[in-house]
Amino acid sequence: MIELVPPPSTSGKSLMERVEDALLPLINLVFLLLMFFIVAGQLADDPLPDLPATPASAEQQSPHADLFVDAQGRWRAGGETLDAQTLLQHLPEPDAQNPLKIAAASTIAMADLEALLRKLEQGGFDEIMLLTEPET
Repeated sequence: MIELVPPPSTSGKSLMERVEDALLPLINLVFLLLMFFIVAGQLADDPLPDLPATPASAEQQSPHADLFVDAQGRWRAGGETLDAQTLLQHLPEPDAQNPLKIAAASTIAMADLEALLRKLEQGGFDEIMLLTEPET
């Protein structure tokens, strides 16, 4: 009778040594893939370009806001510069359905913004939406 399965090669290696030899190319492949992704991740630090449908920053309009705050902490509403006494008179009535929209400069000091928010809280405004633009 003829054997269909040939006997294992007798190269002098044990079964464990043959398994280790078979795993070595797989370990090398995983190491190379790891190195590839490390290098590729370092090369992709550049920000993504603007999409073609994105309007240029010069074409963007200022947002609709009830109150504007500049970098020096001055308040404007309806084209008028306001102070602490006239602020609440020039703003719409507090409404939970339509929050007060404040457009603040991105470089405003946090102390100025906090003083404004405290004044608005005293005036009855519970819902406020803060609009800012990121620095470019």
